[in-house]
Amino acid sequence: MLFYFCFSNRDTASQERFRCLTNIFFRNAIGFILVFDLTNESSFLNVRQWLGDIESNVPFDRVNRILIGNKCDLSNERVISESRAQQFAAENNVKYIETSAALNINVIESIELLLNFVVDRHENEIISKHRTEKHIKLVQKPSKVKSDSSCCSFI
Repeated sequence: MLFYFCFSNRDTASQERFRCLTNIFFRNAIGFILVFDLTNESSFLNVRQWLGDIESNVPFDRVNRILIGNKCDLSNERVISESRAQQFAAENNVKYIETSAALNINVIESIELLLNFVVDRHENEIISKHRTEKHIKLVQKPSKVKSDSSCCSFI
């Protein structure tokens, strides 16, 4: 099970020469956590680019994504409102949660949120596959049965 954590600094020290590496990681990922800093506008704006990168490398229905607004404890320095972040998340079909790594607020809950989405999607895929296989078996024509009698042995 592979998760890829996306941060605003692009995880490559913002160097374009390493950008191809992130695309390789995307292909095998089943979940993404996109984290932005609630006290930094450019951090929030970078999330749109990350979502574009994910969508161009991974089929939409194959991965789960959550958006995390970090530093919710710094309310005096906050520049991204909760309603703005929630609206952005809704427009991009991602779940949103706010955290504070410094005060350990919703850190575990955010990971559990993504894990629950991944497990639910995986279970639904298994159920769907099972139903499809069952349907195929019902639709298949029964095979011809050979008769043991000598008069029909040429069939």
